Amino acid sequence: MGVSAGLYSVEYNDQIVFARSRGVFRQKGIKPVPGDYVLLNFEENTQPVIWEIEDRKNYIIRPPLANIDIAVPVVSSCEPKPNALILDKLAAIFESKGIETVFVFTKIDRADAEIFKEIYERVGYKTFSVNNTTGEGAEKVAEYLKGKTSALIGNTGVGKSSLMNYIAPGVSHKTSEISKKLGRGKHTTREVRLYKTGENTYTADTPGFSTVEIGKYGAIPSSELAESFREFLDYLGGCRFKDCAHIKEDGCLLRAAAEEGKISRSRYESYCRLFAEAVSRENNRFK
Repeated sequence: MGVSAGLYSVEYNDQIVFARSRGVFRQKGIKPVPGDYVLLNFEENTQPVIWEIEDRKNYIIRPPLANIDIAVPVVSSCEPKPNALILDKLAAIFESKGIETVFVFTKIDRADAEIFKEIYERVGYKTFSVNNTTGEGAEKVAEYLKGKTSALIGNTGVGKSSLMNYIAPGVSHKTSEISKKLGRGKHTTREVRLYKTGENTYTADTPGFSTVEIGKYGAIPSSELAESFREFLDYLGGCRFKDCAHIKEDGCLLRAAAEEGKISRSRYESYCRLFAEAVSRENNRFK
């Protein structure tokens, strides 16, 4: 459920085996990623080979993940301070891929946490608060993730590792065992690794990202961006112009809703910035 030194750790019959991928995958630029369902080929006295990768229901480029049910942005309410644009971009990307988004707020002794929680709860996102010092609230997150494949995602320093330790106390021990078998030193989260954290339950630990790297999670075309903001859907299709970009056009229902407070102003401002990014990216592609 991860890769190191060219070997993939794969769950097989409730055990972890280490396999290499077929050469044809490399030739075609295909790589197994955590979350993939694969077929293994066993030959006597040889390393198992990943022979086939089953069709994915979703895929994230970076961090490389497949078949994710729930994405869990972990958000610190103090340092590093929450960034509304990053959170809205993540939510939009996961929405566009059909992945449920659940926000977990850590370091919750600030009013900022409640402000952000209210914004996302208002539009229907599930949120949790976790005290990283005591672990209070982590059990509710673990219960919600049961039976699902999920991924903890967020900036460096927000408390992903602490949350993972509360959700699955044995993970650090498992990590040490895998590192030892692969001849590696002490584990740091430099790559994605998917852990079994309960019956039919898997949780991915992912490296922390910077603001710059967030674009690698995925790119939504400008023409489809508004549909990835779930609370915008009621206002789409009723604007004066059919090709309304919902930025500064007259007769735009979405812009009017933001001005009237019917939708979050900060969410709408994030949409405008992400739309400008998408248009710039698309224009550069054709230069």
